[in-house]
Amino acid sequence: MDEETPLSLHVPEPEWRPGDIPDYSGIVIPKAGTVRRPEIDEDPRAMRDLAFTIIRVLNRKGEAVGPWAGLLSDEELASGLRHMMLLRAYDARMLLAQRQGKTSFYMQHLGEEAISCAFQRALKPGDMNFPTYRQAGLLIASGYPMFKMMCQIYSNEEDPVRGRQLPVMYSSREHGFFSISGNLATQYIQAVGWAMASAISHDRRIAVGWIGDGSTAENDFHAALVFASTYKAPVVLNIVNNQWAISTFQGIARGGSGTFAARGLGFGMPALRVDGNDYLAVHAVARWAAERARRNLGPTLIEYVTYRAGGHSTSDDPAAYRPKEESDAWPLGDPVLRLKAHLIARGVWSEERHKQFEAQIMDEVIAVQKKAEAIGTLHTGAHPSPRDMFEDVYAELPPHLVRQRQEAGY
Repeated sequence: MDEETPLSLHVPEPEWRPGDIPDYSGIVIPKAGTVRRPEIDEDPRAMRDLAFTIIRVLNRKGEAVGPWAGLLSDEELASGLRHMMLLRAYDARMLLAQRQGKTSFYMQHLGEEAISCAFQRALKPGDMNFPTYRQAGLLIASGYPMFKMMCQIYSNEEDPVRGRQLPVMYSSREHGFFSISGNLATQYIQAVGWAMASAISHDRRIAVGWIGDGSTAENDFHAALVFASTYKAPVVLNIVNNQWAISTFQGIARGGSGTFAARGLGFGMPALRVDGNDYLAVHAVARWAAERARRNLGPTLIEYVTYRAGGHSTSDDPAAYRPKEESDAWPLGDPVLRLKAHLIARGVWSEERHKQFEAQIMDEVIAVQKKAEAIGTLHTGAHPSPRDMFEDVYAELPPHLVRQRQEAGY
């Protein structure tokens, strides 16, 4: 290009659009069990390779292989399968409820269930997650009542946040689930701040930050990495790379780093990429990173490679920007089916038992749904009082809010 050539911008484009045939053959996916497991205290400079590969445990035969395998018992694996299936059934019923006008909004987790459900099992009571809107599996795996989740979806009288949050923005301090923020990426720097406070207090609790691939373009993401690396905060920083923001493919936010995990290298922190559809791999890496934080060895950045099988939300139509066949072509498979195959390979599960379990779980979720709907839905039944909007903000309500409450008749 000579001096007279006009300047131009490079605008990344996805490899295929609606009408194209997806082809993932160009993606390099290492064989399960081939990626090394570093020592907990290994120098981050010695593990740069882990930011450019994918840690996997389950092979195509459903076997757990390699140095990251062998951490979970049959009972723990069956429990993990139940958590993922509960989340999937919950998703299906709440999506249907939104289509029926019983709630205003919903966001699915379809295809991403292993990430939050497996990660939660690596944490301890008192640890705090700073999640996005697609980590409800953290609540389900920690035993949070699904009834409360549904009441919040319906914004009824039993809604634990009294109608002051969007339906999917849960909150539970007791279950280590910090209130979800609708302003994307703010939770990342909050997680680092919470972790720093824990260290200042000489506590043993760690924090976990969650973010999607699209939101890594926000400035709070980079600020979090600065503070986490500088002060060696006891925090695990997770990036869920599900390939798409609401309508923008992950290449827009990734920039020229090659992988999202590679962004951690410039901050001198361990950075790993994991098969996000492999329950065992997610759990193993989560335990590794959590132990590193608990040993006061500093933060870890983890990228989970997965695929958003559903729409971004009930307000989104993914058919407008990606091929319908893309989900079926995704090479890392379905996390529920992969864990089921593993349990069958271990001889502790069967296809018949799985079908019965699936029906049992759906019956369980429908029963809870009926109980929640009996109290109320978006347009029917009992709802929180408008008076609640004035509560739980100030220890003592300021005079101007007392006046506004009185003028509103409450």
